[in-house]
Amino acid sequence: MSGLRGRLTDGLYALGWSAVKKLPEPAAVRLGRTIADITWKRRGKGVRRLESNYARVLGDATAERLAELSRAGMRSYLRYWMESFRLPAWSEERIKSGFAARDLHHLTDGLASGKGVILALPHLGNWDLAGAWVTTKLETPFTTVQERLKPEALYDRFVAYREGLGMEVLPHSGGSAFGTLARRLRDGGLVCLVADRDLSASGVEVKFFGETTRMPAGPALLAQQTGALLLPVTLWYDDSPVMQGRVYPPIEVPETGTRAEKTSVMTQALADAFATGIADHPEDWHMLQRLWLADLEPRPEPTDGERP
Repeated sequence: MSGLRGRLTDGLYALGWSAVKKLPEPAAVRLGRTIADITWKRRGKGVRRLESNYARVLGDATAERLAELSRAGMRSYLRYWMESFRLPAWSEERIKSGFAARDLHHLTDGLASGKGVILALPHLGNWDLAGAWVTTKLETPFTTVQERLKPEALYDRFVAYREGLGMEVLPHSGGSAFGTLARRLRDGGLVCLVADRDLSASGVEVKFFGETTRMPAGPALLAQQTGALLLPVTLWYDDSPVMQGRVYPPIEVPETGTRAEKTSVMTQALADAFATGIADHPEDWHMLQRLWLADLEPRPEPTDGERP
């Protein structure tokens, strides 16, 4: 990306965090919906890719149904951004009341056991809000990783934003993140990872809505090496201001097999849990990029402006 385009992108994000967070909540909601509808009507690359991904989720859908779903998906996506821009200005009470988690005992019991817990999520709903809720409501800090965005100023902006919500943020690249995550888990800590899209080109092949894609091996490898519990989580919106979520039972480490075989089985189980949540709430799955291997030939370079 050119230096000018990079500065423009960073400037737009800066404007969002500085201006949108000052808006009254109803005004921010209206702004997000207006931007979503304009973007949807233009039918750019992201909207067309969203519909292509939704087509795999639904299996058999008319063009009208996919268009309807992509419109709802863009509105959900812009709700994510409006919330994220405003989160730093939310009070503790607003954060605590902004999320409701089902089957939370899987997380709280896991933390109480002292084994360490890995929460793995897809790009569903708003994981930043869920993370802020964990650090505020549960008073539990956690560690996560952040993709190296360009320009560097944009990466730094996202790190500062998430650190301000109580997260420890490690860079995705560089090779040291895995060791740090493992140490946090061995100390009984919490690690949260968005894990439905492989960014390393070395992920694990899984079947996802009937076709092959790759998902990161990290969650399964961390669980094997540290003894931490691996818990899938899905998030979604309903018609209220409160985001909903579900914590799934732990994914067990197979008793037999090589490390690669165990990782494959566990990552497939993770993909199956993600698919359950996405199938129930496809409009809240913000996957505007290529995902399935059939769409990744040749594998594209990561683009700027993707949801991190």
